[in-house]
Amino acid sequence: MDEVLVNLKIQLEKEEWPNIYLFKFIIPNEPEKIAHVTALFNDSSDIVMHPSKNGTYMSVSAKELMLDVDSIIEKYENASKINGLIAL
Repeated sequence: MDEVLVNLKIQLEKEEWPNIYLFKFIIPNEPEKIAHVTALFNDSSDIVMHPSKNGTYMSVSAKELMLDVDSIIEKYENASKINGLIAL
């Protein structure tokens, strides 16, 4: 696990779970990559997408009920496999 995720895990362990967690990503505005990102979340997730000013990138925000810290870290690890994705 990389250092950023280790630090995130330490911070998240201070919170009470289950709880709603907000994921934020920026990805190239390509249908395949958007599909990969949205596939990370379940049907009950609240997903909002906004294109960048030039339409080159897409901002994806997703709120989902997460049961524990490890499930959040796992979602970030899966997201990191998407080429061009930036996790905020």
